[in-house]
Amino acid sequence: MPAGEALALLAIDVKADPTYLPLKTDHSRRWHVHTTRGEFEILTTGPKWYDMRTHQGGGGAIDLAMHVLGLSFVDAVKHLTREVGRHGPDHS
Repeated sequence: MPAGEALALLAIDVKADPTYLPLKTDHSRRWHVHTTRGEFEILTTGPKWYDMRTHQGGGGAIDLAMHVLGLSFVDAVKHLTREVGRHGPDHS
């Protein structure tokens, strides 16, 4: 799952930064994200993500859920499974 789609399942509010100009690939985006754990500025490219404020990154929706929600691996899987079930496979 692309990290941008995962953010939509994890965040209270997520907005793409319209001023962001990707340097390496046109597929990169910067997001302003609000979760129950606070505010994040996340760069995404496909499944990969990077938190601009903490200088941490990773790959995959589970890794991202663990980071932005402070969840364990098992709890991140449960949360994502529940959200995908709630929103359907297209995440809308």
